[in-house]
Amino acid sequence: MINEVSTSQKAVAITFDDGPNPSYTPEVLDIFAKAEGKATFFMIGEQMEKNPDIVRQVAEQGHEIGNHTFSHPKLSELSPADCLLEIERNEKIIQELTGQPPFVFRPPYLDYNNDTISILKGKGYPMIGALNMEAQDWEQPGVEHILSASRKCVRNGSILIFHDGYGDRSQTIQAVKKLVFELKSGGYQLLTVSELLNLD
Repeated sequence: MINEVSTSQKAVAITFDDGPNPSYTPEVLDIFAKAEGKATFFMIGEQMEKNPDIVRQVAEQGHEIGNHTFSHPKLSELSPADCLLEIERNEKIIQELTGQPPFVFRPPYLDYNNDTISILKGKGYPMIGALNMEAQDWEQPGVEHILSASRKCVRNGSILIFHDGYGDRSQTIQAVKKLVFELKSGGYQLLTVSELLNLD
């Protein structure tokens, strides 16, 4: 599980899970357009099928779409065959909607086992985690909590996790808006996960 990348460059990757969402994903796109930065969206197949236009918009604006399975199960509770099916079903949707396959994978709930690891190795996916798990934006703990927990994790090569799907994400949007502005002011580049992985 990759939570950060070792680099001398001032660059971070901000990621969003469980979308696309018709309300919140466009707000995220707006924030990153203003900041002239890129984000990575770990999208769920079921949500992509409901919001194909948003998927295309995310890809067209140069953001990365990562594989987050088709239906967001706990992979450690699935058979290897079902685990592979979840991953490949989502791959197919991303390929169809954007014209290219996903290159990075994040397991739902960051839950995995040895079978998951060997399947991902076989498919050539890096498994992506994040440093700011304490922010717990999915629990709606308040904008200030999300911000302060995330700020503590900012350094060269950080990968940060937020959520633009499922439930009320207004706290997340407010926190990310502030954080992105702070990072840009501090001279950080906002890169996709794949870009971050390719830095030296």
